[in-house]
Amino acid sequence: MKKESNLKRLLRYAGGYKYLTIASWILSALSALAALLPFVYIWKVIKEVLDVAPNYKDVQDLSHNGWMAVVFAAAAILIYIAALICSHLAAFRVQANMRTKAMHHIVALPLGFMSGSGSGKVRKIVYESSAATETYLAHQLPDKANALATPVGLIVLLLVFDWRLGLLSLLPVAAAFVIMSVMTGKRMRKKMEEYNNALGQMAGEAVEYVRGISVVKTFGQSVFSFRRFKEAIDNYEKWVIAYTKDLRFPMMCYTMLVNGIFAVLVAAALVMTSGGVTNEFLLNLMYYIIITPIITLTLTKIMYASENKLIVADAMSRINSILEMEPLPETDHPKHPKDNSVELSGVSFRYKDAKRNALENISLTVKPGEHVAFVGPSGGGKTTLASIVARFWDVRDGSVKIGGIDVKEIAKEELMDTVSFVFQDSKLMKTSILENVRMAKPDASREEILKALHDAQCDDILEKLPQGVDTVVGAKGVYLSGGEQQRISIARVMLKNAPILILDEATAFADPDNEAKVQAAFSVLAKGRTVLMIAHRLSTVTGADRIVVIRDGKIEDTGTHGQLKDKDGLYAEMWRQYNKAAKWKVGVSNA
Repeated sequence: MKKESNLKRLLRYAGGYKYLTIASWILSALSALAALLPFVYIWKVIKEVLDVAPNYKDVQDLSHNGWMAVVFAAAAILIYIAALICSHLAAFRVQANMRTKAMHHIVALPLGFMSGSGSGKVRKIVYESSAATETYLAHQLPDKANALATPVGLIVLLLVFDWRLGLLSLLPVAAAFVIMSVMTGKRMRKKMEEYNNALGQMAGEAVEYVRGISVVKTFGQSVFSFRRFKEAIDNYEKWVIAYTKDLRFPMMCYTMLVNGIFAVLVAAALVMTSGGVTNEFLLNLMYYIIITPIITLTLTKIMYASENKLIVADAMSRINSILEMEPLPETDHPKHPKDNSVELSGVSFRYKDAKRNALENISLTVKPGEHVAFVGPSGGGKTTLASIVARFWDVRDGSVKIGGIDVKEIAKEELMDTVSFVFQDSKLMKTSILENVRMAKPDASREEILKALHDAQCDDILEKLPQGVDTVVGAKGVYLSGGEQQRISIARVMLKNAPILILDEATAFADPDNEAKVQAAFSVLAKGRTVLMIAHRLSTVTGADRIVVIRDGKIEDTGTHGQLKDKDGLYAEMWRQYNKAAKWKVGVSNA
């Protein structure tokens, strides 16, 4: 089956506005033809002047021809403006529809999609790729229609007055067109993809470098301490220099040919007038020298339109990489959990493109109201295990059940109401604290929100803010620490009141004071709920009903803190190392 072109796909996003896009092409083409007519009247002006010379008082139609040139020039501008109005209206609609469709699709994708792809990368795809299509539709396509219509009219004008000079004008154009085709062909498409990849990698590493700038300054390190960022810059530099050198010679030849048409005409004129010059030949030569710069402008427009076509092709490919991702299947006959128990049976899971399973044959039952902590080495599968309970992804083998019902058979909305997730790096929206908390329950009253904030130990945060709960986070210099943001996120979870709570290293970025308040908030939040806790600070899990030790995607041991610390195993070793690190102090030499 023939693959649908990118232009057709763009026009599908336009809906009824696609007719404005088509209208913009027609108007732009008409503008190009109208812009050539002034040159006809300029030819008439020159002809009349040469015919009556030196008796210039005998001119009759000079004023008329001059004004007609002005009228058609003005008409060409007005028609082109109308074309741009049509193209912009359609382009803005395409951009809006593309972003809307992409965001609606992202919402339907599994929750693990964003954590796996990265918010920065997804944002770049959705916003920058759609912006590239807007520029293409609003400017490049009308210009391309203009540039394609211009040669049609030009060929007529070049051959009508003196076909010999006309053909000589077209020879450099034909050579330049061949060079341009080489520069903007299939090879360029691959180069454009490489360029966007290199640029995206450098932008991503730059964000990571900025986030870690405090470490660089504290320890007096240079950019070289961030090897990946420097490598990204070096790779981009190598690509740009190699690409520039690769196109240097063909671009020089192209520029020389399109700007040297007049030189060909002058050389031809010297040969053709060796026997004498007539007024008619001089008139045509002057006319061709005046009109041929349009060829240069036209070819340049076509070249840039071809380059932007490649940019759009890459942008569409990136947008489609999101749209082609399949959402998790939804059941037509949803079932309702009977309680807030969690059961995993023979669960195995592997991330896309990974070489081995992140989880291997996991079986675990968590009773309603039980508090279970997951501990183990980094990368062992703790977060993955907790994530599949909330159906961030679907398991490869086995089943995950909540309240005796497979999570695949629970409606998405009900599953989200059943499970709450507190991440280690909670995010707040740029709106008031009240609205940030209300996101968990849109119909919540002000009193309910204030109670949730009180239970989450947020009273001290509200007291120091200028507008209290109505303070907009991130505006006018109002920023919160990581621990403070975490407490507000806990208030949000409290308001949601879900029966199952997943805590993913929730005190990782809290200072001691904030950690104590976060722990106090958790003690209130956890009452009557099933809690799955992921932690590296073993002091936070000593009170758990059960501790599950996970290593290399497998459950290595289970038990209470007292049972595991006295047993010869991984947890006992982790506990010894944790206490050793906690007692370690910086020694001061008396020397």
